[in-house]
Amino acid sequence: MFGSAGYSNGYHQSQQQQSSGEKRGGGRGRRGGRRSRDPHGFRVSERQHHHNNNNNQQEQNSPPPCTDFDMAYFHSYAHVGIHEEMIKDRVRTETYRAAIMQHQSFIEGKVVMDVGCGTGILSIFCAQAGAKRVYAVDASDIAVQANEVVKSNNLAEKVIVLHGRVEDVEIDEEVDVIISEWMGYMLLYESMLGSVITARDRWLKRGGLILPSIATLYMVPITHPDRYNDSIEFWRNVYGIDMSAMLQLAKQCAFEEPCVETITGENVLTWPHVVKHVDCYTIQLHELESVSTRYKFESMMRAPLHGFAFWFDVEFSELENSPTNNHAPSSLFGSSNNNPVDGSQKKKRANPNEVLRLSTAPEDPPTHWQQTMIYFYDPIEVEQDQIIEGSLTLSQSKENRRFMNIHLEYSSGGRSYVKESVMR
Repeated sequence: MFGSAGYSNGYHQSQQQQSSGEKRGGGRGRRGGRRSRDPHGFRVSERQHHHNNNNNQQEQNSPPPCTDFDMAYFHSYAHVGIHEEMIKDRVRTETYRAAIMQHQSFIEGKVVMDVGCGTGILSIFCAQAGAKRVYAVDASDIAVQANEVVKSNNLAEKVIVLHGRVEDVEIDEEVDVIISEWMGYMLLYESMLGSVITARDRWLKRGGLILPSIATLYMVPITHPDRYNDSIEFWRNVYGIDMSAMLQLAKQCAFEEPCVETITGENVLTWPHVVKHVDCYTIQLHELESVSTRYKFESMMRAPLHGFAFWFDVEFSELENSPTNNHAPSSLFGSSNNNPVDGSQKKKRANPNEVLRLSTAPEDPPTHWQQTMIYFYDPIEVEQDQIIEGSLTLSQSKENRRFMNIHLEYSSGGRSYVKESVMR
């Protein structure tokens, strides 16, 4: 529809998208937009068509339909405050700009797609790095402002803003580079990685570049007495009044769902465990439906165990041997049971000592992602060298795939527990 031979500058919105604007709602999210679809339907490239005819991959890789929950999620990203928070996160934004400049040789004179472009800042960085053309795709109404930003910077000839889902928009050429800031809290919350996978399978050239290329989710047991005291112990004596009858309700309200907060290295009881290692070149849509792992920690100190913390890092690197088939399932990172992997199992990079990394770990400079905490209702006293073990399953909600169901089993000191929660 908007290929190299006949693309037009600026903002594109179909008639179907205009009529769909009636379905709106509130919602929490970190990516935005309304549904847009080319009235002529999908154009599937020959490369993707061939791929989908193999081993029933079409059913596995077909993108999910746009639901009312998606519409509400997209609408939430029309608010400027979310984009202001992300842009003001200097660690995030400057790392992306550094990654673009570090890979300028891959971008200069090439075609780039920015998945979930928001205000268009990453697309503009790519244009400044010499991209021949940038497709800036966002399903949120923020795309209207992104188009104005592009015009204001005299880049309308290079940056084409497409207002719609990646699953629905049309372009008539393959792309050399895909860039996206898709990571949600706890890495996988919001399920935006699925849109990157869809863009990869529809448009990325063989041997093309994906930024970021690698992502890793970690978990670790924590102690956080200050947080527990502020939220729970407070009720034992309120201005001299015993209000301990509030304790159970306070625990439920404070700790029923995951909390996004900032901790420090002092809160961490052990070395972290790898929950999921993501290779953006090979991961498939069905792998996002459920992620499971078993863990075993050994506490490095005597302290109350209050729960687990989660964080992630992403790497911006070209692989030493770019895949000749970007869409083949990876055998290097295991199957969907996601057993932890060590460095010897990762793909080799050209210059491993020079890999640019964006980290949200407690010991690194803070980001707007902070860390995600799953707190227990009651702490567990652990001794030094005491074992903490169990299993974790993260799964997309059947009702709303952007929500994450969390099933956590843990045991220590001869007692076992289960904690279930939803990140919404």
